[in-house]
Amino acid sequence: METYKQHFMEFMVRSGVLTFGNFTTKSGRKTPFFINTGRYRTGHQMNQLAGYYADAIQQQNVEFDFLFGPAYKGIPLVVAIAMEFSRRGRDLPFCFNRKEAKDHGEGGTLVGHQPAAGERVLIVEDVTTAGTSIRETVPLLKAAADVQLAGLVVSVNRMERGTGQLNALTELQREYSMAAFSIVDISEIAEYLRGREVDGRVAVTEELYEAIQDYRKQYGGIE
Repeated sequence: METYKQHFMEFMVRSGVLTFGNFTTKSGRKTPFFINTGRYRTGHQMNQLAGYYADAIQQQNVEFDFLFGPAYKGIPLVVAIAMEFSRRGRDLPFCFNRKEAKDHGEGGTLVGHQPAAGERVLIVEDVTTAGTSIRETVPLLKAAADVQLAGLVVSVNRMERGTGQLNALTELQREYSMAAFSIVDISEIAEYLRGREVDGRVAVTEELYEAIQDYRKQYGGIE
């Protein structure tokens, strides 16, 4: 496993973003793990997070021309990632959408880079469970210009079923003929953090590990 993935998983635990216990997802599923990226709240954390995203993007060798972040959580992500790529020597355009179209001034729903026909876009999300936000995002981008969907990157792949039997990320990859990948997935998280201490506390106990496996048997999607 790549070192950046190991560091990212420990970083999520230390940031309070990745937690374990008894939770209920938006869909009503009882889950032993929860990822709340709204807990990233400092400039230093965002710098680190952007670095992990950039590592994953470069690892995939995906070719793209600009970044897009769906409102709201995608907005700080694309800004931070664009800044990280600038530090690495590439000045990337980025844009994001408004929740409501602006009806004065220049108008429109997109802020930042204005896409042009043929440009390749890499969509940045925090976590994708069922793929709903992406299916809302693609029409927004296509309405702005006839862009090419280069890919989707998320921080964590929960590896759950989408609308069918496939893993939601795999489903999106096939549906839109684009790359779809994550920094880490829940399988990697469970295996790496199993019995491992992070700041003096075991992140994933044997009981939690088994609970994660049971959850995946119930809700996991086909890769």
